[in-house]
Amino acid sequence: MKIKKLLMPVFFVATLLLAGCSTPPPQNSSNICDIFKEHRSWYRAAANTRDTWGVPIHVPMSMMFQESSFRHNARPPMRYFLGFIPYGRASSAYGYSQAKNETWADYQRETNRRFASRSNFADAMDFMGWYMDKTHRLNGVSKWDAYNQYLNYHEGWGGYRRGSYRDKAWLIAVARRVDDRAQMYATQLASCERELQRGWFRRLIGF
Repeated sequence: MKIKKLLMPVFFVATLLLAGCSTPPPQNSSNICDIFKEHRSWYRAAANTRDTWGVPIHVPMSMMFQESSFRHNARPPMRYFLGFIPYGRASSAYGYSQAKNETWADYQRETNRRFASRSNFADAMDFMGWYMDKTHRLNGVSKWDAYNQYLNYHEGWGGYRRGSYRDKAWLIAVARRVDDRAQMYATQLASCERELQRGWFRRLIGF
């Protein structure tokens, strides 16, 4: 009993620490340099995704901003019957990438990453690289084409082939915004990537 009482504060502190582990959204999401300087590990994760899947960093980053505003626990809003009775969410989309349950399960199976989490930035970024790579292979869309990559991401590979987005003026407008942001991110990243590639020690000594 005495040991149990001694361990209770330890468990309490551990719980608080774990609760504070989730990374907050970047303060300035309009500048990719500021994003990566605030969250250095995000740049490493994005660079790993580029190296693994051959996707340019600025495209999945723009898509992720559109999907979740870089919130680790983002999900669609709750739906209400008669305006006040909750009856579930519009979809199972969750996390940084807003991946749905079934698509995330496909990703885990195909990449053998059973323990990947949608609320982990590196995992979510890798998922987006995997998805973009399949979009390129299945529908022939360039990995640099943020506009059509986003339409595939939103409508699915089959939906894109059927042209399901053509009657959705609002979605086309969103895809254009994703493309505009991707181009802005690309320009910004070109000005700071060399500095981002330096390790912490070289940054410390100014070399």
